[in-house]
Amino acid sequence: MHPTAGTGAETMDLTGIHHVTAVTAAVRDNHRFYTQTLGMRLVKRSVNQDDVSAYHLFYADAVGSPGTDLTFFDWAVPREQRGTHSLSRTTLRVNGAASVEWWAERLRALGLATGGPEERDGRATLDFEDGEGQRLALVDDGGAGDAPVPWGASPVPPEHQVRGLGPVVMSVPALRETDATLTGALHMRPVREYADPHTPRDRVHVYEMGAGGPHAELHVAVNPGLAPARPGAGGVHHVAFRTPDEAQYHAWAARLRELRIPNSGEVDRYYFRSLYFREPNGILFEIATDGPGFAVDEDAATLGEKVVLPPFLEPRREAIVAALKPID
Repeated sequence: MHPTAGTGAETMDLTGIHHVTAVTAAVRDNHRFYTQTLGMRLVKRSVNQDDVSAYHLFYADAVGSPGTDLTFFDWAVPREQRGTHSLSRTTLRVNGAASVEWWAERLRALGLATGGPEERDGRATLDFEDGEGQRLALVDDGGAGDAPVPWGASPVPPEHQVRGLGPVVMSVPALRETDATLTGALHMRPVREYADPHTPRDRVHVYEMGAGGPHAELHVAVNPGLAPARPGAGGVHHVAFRTPDEAQYHAWAARLRELRIPNSGEVDRYYFRSLYFREPNGILFEIATDGPGFAVDEDAATLGEKVVLPPFLEPRREAIVAALKPID
């Protein structure tokens, strides 16, 4: 089938990274790290809608703007075994090389191991990890992307706060089939490549969405020498891409069906609408709508302060909340 057949696909375009969902087995330490060390706001304290025994925590800017969410499932599982067939690093955007330097000093002062900031793919970048080995990086976005809403209670000054998600890195053993999915099905554009900083003989291929920029890039590292990853704590569960409205969301669902790409079908997550599928190496992708957003069931001033549940889980609130451990 022609990649643009049937759905008006030539007018459809993903606009960037919507959120990244990772796994923690130490939820209290996780909450402390992302709110106190990284200064992000916990904007939604909920549960995994498919496994209500587990928290689903959302860290973002002050209002949970689309493209700022780094989220975690709380699962008591062993650590991830690193390798290919995986999402291998999540990048967080800050504005200016001076901010990257500021963060290098902050993280070192807090006892975190970091390399020095380095230029990677033409941008100042700082790699680091959280306490479970979640691989992260801070990158200078040059002010590109949607303007975030600073969190007034953050321990990080507004000018240095995390502005949102930057490029997400995934690792595959071979590029051909993944490239066909990214370009032929999802309309991403290959724009450049650079040496993998961790295995310099390997290449990282950069794909962009929408208008492009660090908030709208997927970086695909081709690592044929790595064994497959084993999922676990400190790893990434899935990456979600932004679609601006429900009309395009429905069109994406139709497009995946027409292209015979196995998928979840349309899923209402209450805060956004979701559509899940796996690329050829088994890495889980999601397409998610920008709205309706996290303020649909909470006042913006008190986001994340109590456990909230989507309406279909409210009848089970007492039992669900009783099984959750405190995180504050």
